[in-house]
Formats: sequence, structure tokens, C-alpha cells
Amino acid sequence: MLTIEGVNQFYGQSHILWDMSLDIEKGACACLMGRNGVGKTTLLKCLMGLLPIKSGAIRFNGEDISRFATEQRARGGIGYVPQGREIFPMLTVEENLKISLGARRDRSKQIPESIYELFPVLKQMRHRRGGDLSGGQQQQLAIGRALVLEPSLLVLDEPTEGIQPNIVREIGEIIKKLNREQGLTVLLVEQKLPFARQVASNFHILEKGRLVAAGAIGELSDAVVQQYLSV
Repeated sequence: MLTIEGVNQFYGQSHILWDMSLDIEKGACACLMGRNGVGKTTLLKCLMGLLPIKSGAIRFNGEDISRFATEQRARGGIGYVPQGREIFPMLTVEENLKISLGARRDRSKQIPESIYELFPVLKQMRHRRGGDLSGGQQQQLAIGRALVLEPSLLVLDEPTEGIQPNIVREIGEIIKKLNREQGLTVLLVEQKLPFARQVASNFHILEKGRLVAAGAIGELSDAVVQQYLSV
């Protein structure tokens, strides 16, 4: 479904991604892992067109989307939940969700009822401003906003960061439901090892902008964790 081929990316003179290549199969729940500053968020921003790539290609469902605008990628079926959530604090929950309607392929003007079924708290608080929600509720809103697109690939950047444990569990269950019951392909960056092992089907580890290990989540051994993930 998603193929990243030999991608290089720079910040000024700093080489951030080095010949990055990986494949995400349809139906997978892939976890992108690595210590802080290894290029995980940069890779997701390149995937979404928020950062240009210097060389290489990004293919989605066989089409080269490397030069597509972010909105084109969203309309093509990629939903994105950025690190830090980036909701609009002065807009209501409902208004935040409606923002994504403009990128739907079918041009629907209605928020899918499935969003409120997944996140009942968003329905209860739909007239409350986003900035008045707790961190966990804002994360649910950010995920719901991405799902309004009804994407075929959901990309999440550290969805459990700064979230209370009960909401982390809820988010984990929702990711598993979307992936395993509804067949939604998921790519997430995650630092919490227990969460990654709970939800992911496979892993990809970055170090210094390079892919250094990958495999089924059951193959994520203590030795690999010690070498590439421990601090």
C-alpha cells in the first residue's frame, strides 16, 4: 500500500533521512520506533507533504505522490494525526471535525456517525471549544478529525504522548478495532514499548536517519530493544 524508496531529506546542511526505504502492507499496523531525534517525525512529515524530499519516491497504492500537496494526499486516502494534536483551540469539537470534510473524496458535508460511535465523548462535547478539552480528549478529537476523511491509511505521530493511562488504553483499543475489524492500515510512531506490542503487527526502527531493524512485532527481542531503543 505504502512504499518509501530511497528518501533523503535535509535540514539546512544536516542530513536527516538517509536513503530511507520501507514498505507498509495493506492491513498492517506498523510501528515506527527509535530514540528521540532519529527522524521519525521527519519521515511522517515527508509522507504527508509537509516537508519536501531531496530525492527518492513515496508511492501510495502504486502512485508516486512525492510531489503531491498535503491536501491531495489527504483526499487520496491518508489521514494524519500530528504530534501535539494541533487541534484548533478556539473552534468547537464539531467545527474541528468539519474542517476535514473539505478533503473528503465524496465531498460529503456530514460528519460520519461512526466518529461519534468510536468517541462518544466527542458527541457529548461537540459544542465545547477544543481548547477546553483535556489532553486525552484532544487526542481523541485529533484522531476523529483524521477519520472524518474515511482514510485507507491512518498515520499517527506519538498518539499516547502526555495522555492519561485510561485514555491510552481506549486509544489502543480503538486502533486495534480500526485495524483488525475494519481493515484500516495504520502507521504510527510510538515510544511506549508495551503500547506498541499491544497494537502493532510489525515494527521498523530508525537510528540516525536510517532503517536499522524491522520485522513482525513478536520478533522485537530484548536484544534489539537494548541496542536501538533503550536510553
